[in-house]
Amino acid sequence: MSLDEIAGAQWRKSSRSNGSGGNNCVEVATLTKTVAVRDSKDPTGPVLIFSPVEWDSFVAGIRAGTFHLFDDSQ
Repeated sequence: MSLDEIAGAQWRKSSRSNGSGGNNCVEVATLTKTVAVRDSKDPTGPVLIFSPVEWDSFVAGIRAGTFHLFDDSQ
């Protein structure tokens, strides 16, 4: 993976994003051999890179409800 590949990536937001940028949005791009993830509010900021297997496991965990938000009030 190269910086050129990231620069030319086709980024997409979740279909559950509110469409106006919203809060806590991420963008995902499928690259040649990896999946890239970035903060939609900071498109020139850091990019996380995952293998397809890692990404598929993460998405499966989300769909299964494995990950939970933490409530600071407790």
